[in-house]
Amino acid sequence: MKTGHYNRSIGDLRRRLSAAVSHETLKELHRKSPARHFAVVLRQAILFAGAFAAGWSVESLWLRIPAAVVLGFCVFDGTVLLHEVVHRAVFRTDRPRAYRLLGLLYALPSGISPTQFTRWHLDHHAELGSTTEDPKRAHLSPKRNSRWLKLLYATPALFPIYFRAARAESATYPAPVRRTIALERLAATLLHLGVAAAIGLLGGWERLAWLWAVPVFLVFPPAFTLNRLGQHYDVVPDEPAKWGTRMARSRFWDAAYLWSSYHLEHHYYPAVPFYRLRELNAALTPFFEREGVRERRYRELLRDWFVRNRAPHTDWSDGRPSSRPPGAPAQAAPPSPSGIPSAVGP
Repeated sequence: MKTGHYNRSIGDLRRRLSAAVSHETLKELHRKSPARHFAVVLRQAILFAGAFAAGWSVESLWLRIPAAVVLGFCVFDGTVLLHEVVHRAVFRTDRPRAYRLLGLLYALPSGISPTQFTRWHLDHHAELGSTTEDPKRAHLSPKRNSRWLKLLYATPALFPIYFRAARAESATYPAPVRRTIALERLAATLLHLGVAAAIGLLGGWERLAWLWAVPVFLVFPPAFTLNRLGQHYDVVPDEPAKWGTRMARSRFWDAAYLWSSYHLEHHYYPAVPFYRLRELNAALTPFFEREGVRERRYRELLRDWFVRNRAPHTDWSDGRPSSRPPGAPAQAAPPSPSGIPSAVGP
């Protein structure tokens, strides 16, 4: 049973956030622009088509390798676009049929079920702070703090890891929801197999490898894993304002991850469209400085995660390797939360 752990745990965080950013600024940041959203979609489609065409027509590894990287990130960014659908951040009014169609389309590149992703993600927002009810923390985070297991998340092993986690959580859903999820996964699997077969038959095994297998199985997993490192792994367990990781602004990562690096800001205000999250980050800078929310970069997180072998959902600021396993309480502190709660609801 979900309990809404977040709402019972954040104290006066809403009040402090309301005092930090003016109502007019927040109103503007929440303004949705379908034109901007679909301009991003068009850009992604052009990048995908260009990389696919280049990888198909040119056999040089100097081109095929970067083309495969671009294709892999485009696959990952489909999940970011789906995330916008989950939070109804595309249109100015609620359009259920349009959102349903967009959800199905954006989920296809990665092969996930949009119904499962929606339920999973909204539960993640509502249950932040719970070691058992937040599905990301309960089922997807590594349960052993070992480097070899962490490395598996950046390999094709990510897919069985993720789908096992999704299956464990979806087992708690009503039967009609489970049937919808199964049908969506079957359709996505058949589509991927059809695309792979078409590429192999028309272009041969080499093109199949560079245009499908490498992007999906070798580029997507590290892209996914790196992005997740910047979400809820470096946190301060007993300070709700620090239950997520504040990432430094970067034009490169804005483009590569479609602004999803601003995950802390998103959990404060989940209805802000992704193309305004950089502005939200700037507006919250005084709040971050007052609260002592430190700024991180991906290279630093990678060093903490693999070299220092820090445990997920713990405080990485002391510079010492963490020996506490995920989910174990800190001394004189409540259980470590996995992410920062939303200031305006999921």
